[in-house]
Amino acid sequence: MTSLIIDTCNSNLTIGIVKDNNILSIYNEQVKTDLSTKIFPVMQDVFVKVGVDPKDIDTIFVSCGPGSFTGIRIGVTVAKTYAWALNKKIIPFSSLELLATTKVKEDYLVPIIDARRGYVYAGIYDEHLDTFMNDQYISIEDLEKSLEGKYYKMISYDEFEKFKVIKPEIDILKLIEKHKKDSGVNPHKINPNYLKLTEAEMKLGEK
Repeated sequence: MTSLIIDTCNSNLTIGIVKDNNILSIYNEQVKTDLSTKIFPVMQDVFVKVGVDPKDIDTIFVSCGPGSFTGIRIGVTVAKTYAWALNKKIIPFSSLELLATTKVKEDYLVPIIDARRGYVYAGIYDEHLDTFMNDQYISIEDLEKSLEGKYYKMISYDEFEKFKVIKPEIDILKLIEKHKKDSGVNPHKINPNYLKLTEAEMKLGEK
């Protein structure tokens, strides 16, 4: 089975191609330019480097959030377009779950993404990627309370004054292993998982 992995929810853009439990190619770098103009050249380069044609892809794994609103929309749209054009299934995963594939020697892994204004997107996972706290939009203070008495490591591309974080060393093979038996979703039924309202929606609700 040949799989395409897409994560555009973090500050790093991750595009990977895996075949039969072997990583053929992976791009995992911070995006310093407009993501919408960056993603397609990166994807083309990833395919060309390993001589894989998009039609050879069997399954598309895509992160549906949480994270950057714009990033989520771009990643989901690209995955839906590929899946629809190639008649392939999509397997969604969490951007936080991908961070939690980082190997650490601790009971719990706490992947976090800065959501600004004293809030983060966070979840609590174990080494098997089982969840002990579902992904959520949560204040830093409430997250600290949730972690009292637990032995954990925080994982993030972002930096925080209150938290000491480990930079992610993602393992896309671990992610695929967790989800390889998922039935997949029709591309038209894939939706972003923002975990919070957009600013426009919040302003509309205030009226």
